[in-house]
Amino acid sequence: MEFPSKLIGDAVNEFSRLPGIGKKTALRLVLHMLKQPVEDVQHFGRSISKMREEIRYCNSCHNISDQEICSICSNKSRNQSLICVVENMRDVLAIENTQHYKGLFHVLGGVISPLDGIGPEKLHIASLFKRIKSEGVNEIIMALSPTMEGDTTVFYISKKIAENHPHVKVTTLARGVSFGGELQYVDEVTLARSIAMRRPYENYLIKKQN
Repeated sequence: MEFPSKLIGDAVNEFSRLPGIGKKTALRLVLHMLKQPVEDVQHFGRSISKMREEIRYCNSCHNISDQEICSICSNKSRNQSLICVVENMRDVLAIENTQHYKGLFHVLGGVISPLDGIGPEKLHIASLFKRIKSEGVNEIIMALSPTMEGDTTVFYISKKIAENHPHVKVTTLARGVSFGGELQYVDEVTLARSIAMRRPYENYLIKKQN
């Protein structure tokens, strides 16, 4: 694709680097911005730059935040004894959108995947155990996507909790979420029902073996 302006071409190339954005869509976006007031485009650019430069991650749960402690962790009206363990920020957003969960979160930053060279030490698992020890946690909800890697991560974490914190209950989402799917793509009603009908992890293991 050739452009009469190198400036347009450079902008299209930058937009097309975004996931799911091809050259034609990128060109459409660039031409749209070209029609906007200069001040609006400058504000757009500053917002993106400011976000990338100043975004933080919560010191407690590792979710994105504007402060050292995110708005969820600092909200004292939430159930401080309940932690929902998720893979990434998008899963936090998906569960929050159900408006049915009132506990805290812990973002692992991925799942255990030996084939990809991702072991427990590369995830925020150690900090989860520290929270369980120091924050008076009674229940951990394992809300990871029902994939092979997700189940491996659930098994590893639940085993460590059983060994070191036997008083803490470990539960998993009810299987309204199909195996092999990703949590972020589950509709809000199904996800809310899966959280409400969560069950002890031991029962899930027994059912899988049978």
